[in-house]
Amino acid sequence: MIPVVLGLSSAVVFGAADFFGGLAARRITPLRATFLAACAGLLLMAVVAPVVGGDWTGEALMWGVLSGMSGAVAILLLYAALAIGPMSILSPLTAVVSAIVPMGWGLLQGERLTAIGYLGLGLALVAVVLVGFVPDRSAVRPTPRGILIAVGSGILIGIYLTLIDRAPDTSGLLPLLAHRGTSALLLGGALLVTLIIARGAPAVPEAAPVDRGRGVPRSVRGAVLIALCCGLLDTTANAGILLGLRLGELSVMSVLVALYPAGTILLAGLVLRERVSPVQWTGLGLAVAAAVLLGSHRELSEAIGAG
Repeated sequence: MIPVVLGLSSAVVFGAADFFGGLAARRITPLRATFLAACAGLLLMAVVAPVVGGDWTGEALMWGVLSGMSGAVAILLLYAALAIGPMSILSPLTAVVSAIVPMGWGLLQGERLTAIGYLGLGLALVAVVLVGFVPDRSAVRPTPRGILIAVGSGILIGIYLTLIDRAPDTSGLLPLLAHRGTSALLLGGALLVTLIIARGAPAVPEAAPVDRGRGVPRSVRGAVLIALCCGLLDTTANAGILLGLRLGELSVMSVLVALYPAGTILLAGLVLRERVSPVQWTGLGLAVAAAVLLGSHRELSEAIGAG
């Protein structure tokens, strides 16, 4: 049951990170927000990883770097897909794909669940779609480009989970330290390139209020803080996922983590007073039922067999 709790809690924290990341991206662009979040996560891991300890091997470093490469591109594609829209379709599409890829890989590698466990996986996949669905009569149909980017993001998120799962169990948080370092380097390089390209472009007037003597809009400073919070939350969720993968199955964890839209929805309802639709409440209920089945599928099967 512990891996299930870790998976669900990590999904909620991931959703919260996406919520803050989305707020920051509206003010300072997705690339800048993602880069700042990666830097915050790197700083957190630089402090915590040595304290946690573990075997710092080349193998652990390798899987961390590879997962960092896939994770950085995945987040950029995710923001790009959501910017194209409609979010009500592309968001759950990304989540479902991100669950199917590692789930399929885990099953191909020999992971086996009971019949109740497979039922739990099916319910969880349905819950992912319902939780991420935002009914909007005015929403347009997704373009092939939007669908392609969303699928690409989901595949790379799934690859990240698969790669980080390969890191040695005794490596502590070194894989995440390497992951954050790689992401920060890649995103920083991409940001530098965009700044160089845009250097000769005409300046856009800043409409946000500016503090005299400082020259930095208050909205920008606030967005920077929000992006840093996003990075701390995202890294915390990754640490929970890494621990959950070491204690449980990749196929189960990947589906539970894909419920991350639940965290975003709950925060949007509490902070922004956005309405949670009946469809989304149904998805949240199915998610709880799926978690119970996945967390106790072996015990339930044994009890049924004994009866």
